[in-house]
Amino acid sequence: MKISFFSNYLNHHQLPLCEELYRLTNGEFRFVACIPIETEKINLGYSDMNYLPFVIRDYEDEGQHAEAVKWCEESDIIIQGAAKIDFAKMRAEKGLPVFWYSERLFKDGMIHALSPRAIKSIYKNHTKYRKKPVFMLCASAFTAKDYAIYGAYKTKAYKWGYFPEVKKYENTSKLIESKKENTLLWAGRLIDWKHPEYAVEVARKLKLDGYDFKLNIIGTGDMQEKIKLLILKYGLEDSVFMLGAMPPERVREYMENSEIFLFTSDRNEGWGAVLNESMNSCCSVVASSAIGSVPFLIRDGENGLIFKNKNKNDLYKKVKILFEHTSKRKTLGLNAYNTLINQWNAKNAAERLFALFTAVINGEKVPDLFCDGVCSKAEILRDNWY
Repeated sequence: MKISFFSNYLNHHQLPLCEELYRLTNGEFRFVACIPIETEKINLGYSDMNYLPFVIRDYEDEGQHAEAVKWCEESDIIIQGAAKIDFAKMRAEKGLPVFWYSERLFKDGMIHALSPRAIKSIYKNHTKYRKKPVFMLCASAFTAKDYAIYGAYKTKAYKWGYFPEVKKYENTSKLIESKKENTLLWAGRLIDWKHPEYAVEVARKLKLDGYDFKLNIIGTGDMQEKIKLLILKYGLEDSVFMLGAMPPERVREYMENSEIFLFTSDRNEGWGAVLNESMNSCCSVVASSAIGSVPFLIRDGENGLIFKNKNKNDLYKKVKILFEHTSKRKTLGLNAYNTLINQWNAKNAAERLFALFTAVINGEKVPDLFCDGVCSKAEILRDNWY
């Protein structure tokens, strides 16, 4: 089978999946990068992966563009991610299989959903091809609902996501026991919709309730000064530490040393790969119900805790449960790790996707191969589901 994946640029969140697809196709796989990686990412320590052997750089020159067009035309299946959509439309018009890869449509709210512009755009690029072999890989639990508004992918949407590196630890019990007691971690850009201030509010309440703890905040952004001032305002200088930006490898080290990971974003968080990474690091995660990855990855109370979006009281209630029950922290961390090791990882995702592709190539109009997890049918999930 020949597969090509069209997206913006290759990054560490997509690399493991691409490597697995390259393996499964015996080298008949290409990632087509449509833009170069941003300088900002390079400055933060990210690698430029657009020069790996299986990457075609469509943006570079005519030769590379011609190679991208050739792979688009000759591939049995293409995956269309966040990039120019010419390639996907070219195949859809010819009735050739396309799997779109999309987060939710309306991260800033549904106010624009029924605008003439939105209706025209979604119809032209998606609904128009509802009878063609065009499918949706949902990189958010809310993707299926957003597209269904327009009559697109009602039976052809599948659970998907991002699949960063999954580490296997020789002794997970040892890792969990080695974590520093009552340590919390928040990691991401310090911007409004990620709500880093919620983490500081949690710290304030923990201190008022007499708990001894440490909260590390990793990242930089527009809210950096605001967060610093909050820490000073609440007298948290001895408990809350801002560590700035650091490469992904260092962030993982902090996850491995932390008991609790706070994931406080609102609906603007399309997926949120830090959830995969923190769960893989045996953290007890407390995450917002509006984050795209949360309904797919977290079973509330089993492998993590969910709080109602933007409800700071509910967030603190869940964190306090973990502070009061040491065994709960350990159980959630271990179950989180097992979720990534057994289900939500690049190897399992690639193998299931390959099976789905095979069914489509063999003529199945709407394959239904898996009852749950990766590549199972994505149900319609309302914003207020939790």
